[in-house]
Amino acid sequence: MNFHAIKAIYKFELNRTRRTLTQSIASPVLSTSLYFIVFGSAIGSRMMDIDGVSYAAFIVPGLILLTVLVESINNAAFSIYMPRFNGTIYELLAAPISAFEIVIAYVGAAATKSVVLGLIILLTARLFVDFSIVYPLWMLAFLVLISITFCLFGFILGVWADGFERLQVVPSMVVMPLTFLGGSFYSISMLPEAWQTIALFNPVVYLVNGFRWSFYGVSDVNAAFSLGMIVLFMLICLTVIWWIFKTGYKIKV
Repeated sequence: MNFHAIKAIYKFELNRTRRTLTQSIASPVLSTSLYFIVFGSAIGSRMMDIDGVSYAAFIVPGLILLTVLVESINNAAFSIYMPRFNGTIYELLAAPISAFEIVIAYVGAAATKSVVLGLIILLTARLFVDFSIVYPLWMLAFLVLISITFCLFGFILGVWADGFERLQVVPSMVVMPLTFLGGSFYSISMLPEAWQTIALFNPVVYLVNGFRWSFYGVSDVNAAFSLGMIVLFMLICLTVIWWIFKTGYKIKV
């Protein structure tokens, strides 16, 4: 394995984040902090507890994932789209580095950014909300797995996109609505029975509930099933990426 090439791409991507700290870190943290203030402190104090957890604390995992999912996709999509856009992707393909190593470098860097961002938001939430973490190791495991999975998805999006507009379509028009409807701000048990059934077809429900379970030990769906759904989605993304490099879809053409 070409560790030097992986390290070079990895460090380059992280250095790009350091040059854009306002956009990469400060802006998402500020936006999420406003959610904590409005929904946690202002509205949360007037809401009833959900499954024995205060409303302000209940929405913390959902708000963290709301940012992590979008940023994971954006980070990975942009990192592979730019080499395609400026033509340096051909130099990368001609270099002595395999497709597997390319994916490790780009997805690894994007996932690192997402995990760090998620932990910063977690610490920031402490300033506004009092909450506990029942299973901290599982919380970290879910955060890492979800970040890697959606960075893989973002990598696919970055290859598929033909312009900057397409890079924003999926995060803003698909992922964001699914996250809002995936139980980030409520328990799906609060919905009418018919809508509870419909909600189970939303994949984000399993992500949010698995992550919330690691905080409070409560979940609308089985935590093991949530973990299985994350792994399944990761395997699907890996299969698609394997197909992309095997066929050269929008990579070699």
